[in-house]
Amino acid sequence: MPLRRGLGAAAWRVHLPRMSRIAIALPAGLLAFFVYVGLVLMAADHVLQWHWLLQVPFFVIAGIAWAFPAKWLMFWAAGQR
Repeated sequence: MPLRRGLGAAAWRVHLPRMSRIAIALPAGLLAFFVYVGLVLMAADHVLQWHWLLQVPFFVIAGIAWAFPAKWLMFWAAGQR
């Protein structure tokens, strides 16, 4: 690795190794999200026939559930735990 000087020297050493994780996490996350949306849409076809009081929990859970794996994936890509 070339010797860097100045304000960006530390950032160069810290952020360069993380690029490979980001390159893996981005397509994996997008693919997983699209698969998740497809599955939720297929399930929603059946849920829409239910009473609205039963639909609400399904859509609330389906709308929030994707955030937890996405958070994990973002932290993994950034190299944090």
